[in-house]
Amino acid sequence: MSNLKTLVVGASLTLAALGAFAQAATAATPKADAREVKQQARIDAGVASGQLNAKETNRLEKQQGHVAAVEAKAKADGTVTKAERHHLNKVQNRTSENIKQQKHDAQTAPAAAKP
Repeated sequence: MSNLKTLVVGASLTLAALGAFAQAATAATPKADAREVKQQARIDAGVASGQLNAKETNRLEKQQGHVAAVEAKAKADGTVTKAERHHLNKVQNRTSENIKQQKHDAQTAPAAAKP
């Protein structure tokens, strides 16, 4: 009886540990994360150089938020499928193109008033 009790307790602990490990292991998207950082840096550089005005910046920041939401949704179940990666890449491509267009259009941020 003691061996059965030990076996049941051991199996329970093993299952609990596996469940905790599965939850701790989140799906990794290192390429998407690195790309998101680079796109944010491009937006910041556009603001600093005056290539982006406030309205353009807000729109691009909103798109970056959408990229983060798509990534979070893809990671929610613990696995990022090929289709989810494709969709995330597509959203990032669209955002990247919008950053490029907005940085190179004729609109610029108003010049700062000189004292």
